[in-house]
Amino acid sequence: MAESRPEARILVIDDEASITDLVGLALRYEGFEVASAANGRAALAAAAEFGPDLLVLDVMLPDFDGLEVCSRLRAQGLRVPVVFLTARDATEDKITGLTVGGDDYVTKPFSLDELIARIRAVLRRTRPGQEGAQLGYADLVIDEDAHEARRGGEPMELTPTEFKLLRFLTLNAGRVMSKAQILDHVWQYDFGGGDNVVETYISYLRKKVDRDRVPLIHTVRGVGYSLRLPRDPRASLGSDGGR
Repeated sequence: MAESRPEARILVIDDEASITDLVGLALRYEGFEVASAANGRAALAAAAEFGPDLLVLDVMLPDFDGLEVCSRLRAQGLRVPVVFLTARDATEDKITGLTVGGDDYVTKPFSLDELIARIRAVLRRTRPGQEGAQLGYADLVIDEDAHEARRGGEPMELTPTEFKLLRFLTLNAGRVMSKAQILDHVWQYDFGGGDNVVETYISYLRKKVDRDRVPLIHTVRGVGYSLRLPRDPRASLGSDGGR
């Protein structure tokens, strides 16, 4: 099955490798294509080569700061949106960042979920035709803005964790996702529990998504789980066993 088109291309610029690695990993899980740079000069070169849809740009860089990077890009006519990422939290710093052409400002330490939400909000504001953030597969529709999911037009009552799990499977529809991948994304990177929680929540989700319908959530034994249509068109409705 062909790889799905990335949601957007994001260039992450920070001189701390731990931050670019973590943010890059989280964004790739969310369906973005990601490149990174560690200083201002590398950022300008990467922006020209990679053609990003958005920059996540640290203000404090080792050669010249992120405000200068943003100013130079704007002077070159590149209007790519910028989310500043920095330890500075003074109001005047935020005003300066927005004045030179930034679109949002996230302060360290930060939540990955918040950063990703800010990125999507900026993309919706700045890209034509991006209103109404929805994901879909077969007759399943996930409305990210409303935090709602429907199957065949019927709403499903999902807990926040069930919603995140279904969203992750839908973003990766047709691919088999391991328990480790699901744990990393849905329960975050520092989750200390066992992987049995994945089996439990897959079971919860099946009862809501697949009940009395053609099953979409499938088990690939010894590998993980996949959201896809059954390969056997005679598959029974709502069956929970052996798939």
